[in-house]
Amino acid sequence: MARTVSIVGAGRVGISLGKRLHDRDWRIGAVVTRSKPTARAAARRIGSGTPLAFVDIPASARAFQPPASRAIRAPGARVEEGGSSPAKGPALIRALAPGSALRSTRAISTLSRGSELQLRHKAAQKIRALAPEDSAFAQLLSSDLILFATPDDVMPAAAQSLADALRDAAGPRALRGSVALHTSATLDRSALEPLARLGAATGSLHPMQAFGGKVIPSLKGVIFGIEGDPAAQRMAQRLAKSLGGIPVAIETADKPAYHAAAVMAGGSIYPILEAGLELLMSIGFTRERASQTLLPLLRQIFDNIERIGPRAAWTGPLSRGDYAVVAKHMKALRRYPPEFAKSYAALAELAAQVLANDPAAMRKPLARALKI
Repeated sequence: MARTVSIVGAGRVGISLGKRLHDRDWRIGAVVTRSKPTARAAARRIGSGTPLAFVDIPASARAFQPPASRAIRAPGARVEEGGSSPAKGPALIRALAPGSALRSTRAISTLSRGSELQLRHKAAQKIRALAPEDSAFAQLLSSDLILFATPDDVMPAAAQSLADALRDAAGPRALRGSVALHTSATLDRSALEPLARLGAATGSLHPMQAFGGKVIPSLKGVIFGIEGDPAAQRMAQRLAKSLGGIPVAIETADKPAYHAAAVMAGGSIYPILEAGLELLMSIGFTRERASQTLLPLLRQIFDNIERIGPRAAWTGPLSRGDYAVVAKHMKALRRYPPEFAKSYAALAELAAQVLANDPAAMRKPLARALKI
């Protein structure tokens, strides 16, 4: 049976994951962003999903709240004075709320028979009759998975705000049986603690892939770093495998080091390449010609690394112990902003440490060359 995923924070990562999951027959529920226009644009790029602006969530949550002392009796239902069944409680409210909280109704009906799956199916049949904002909230409420792809600095607040709305709409166990994952490389499951308190299994799933520009990358063969509760890890593994990725469990305490590895190996390429391009342009190359000069070099380096590893592939003056060339480079870089020479020196020192067969023997001659 296809699972339903709602996406909170549909930027580059959220859109890419949503699109790839939709291509693999996952149902896309709510697509939540800061504003209606961006939510609509994200849903269009994903190819499915119901757009929902974050600012509309509190109002939609209020539309799902039952009056304290009234309920609509459904056929075969046993409804207590307070309006909910003591046998099932908030779990059934959550299952039924999408199907019964229509604009024309005044309460949430609660059934005492039927499995949660049947109730969700009935609810899904009625979601189409909701106002657009409430339909999206209904799908968010009944999703198997809520996937957070917001920036790290706003994720805890976004999780708390969403949890407040879900609790108001469906009670203190609104997410029992659901999973909430986020895509941060550094944060752990604790960022989603407000949702865990509502019964969700929480964790994180980070695809080790670059999501730049408007290109939606392939995720086949990509490593997905996962951590979290057992149920959350199972969902993360299923999601990663459905995308052709490789799930790898990461200890919660190790996530910052995991991300630092990605930034050092991948993120550093951008400024280093741009610095190289600017050096060439400063001596008369056009940007196009500079790119034609450096990009094939990088491709060959990566091919070599993939075949034999970075240590065996290492080349250049420092790998040969040619410190006179290193000194000439440092002298030439004096004409440029100081960050150029500092970066060159730092990278040379790092290379000596991690690539040289005898780092200790290289330190003194390298230090003399870098002081020129």
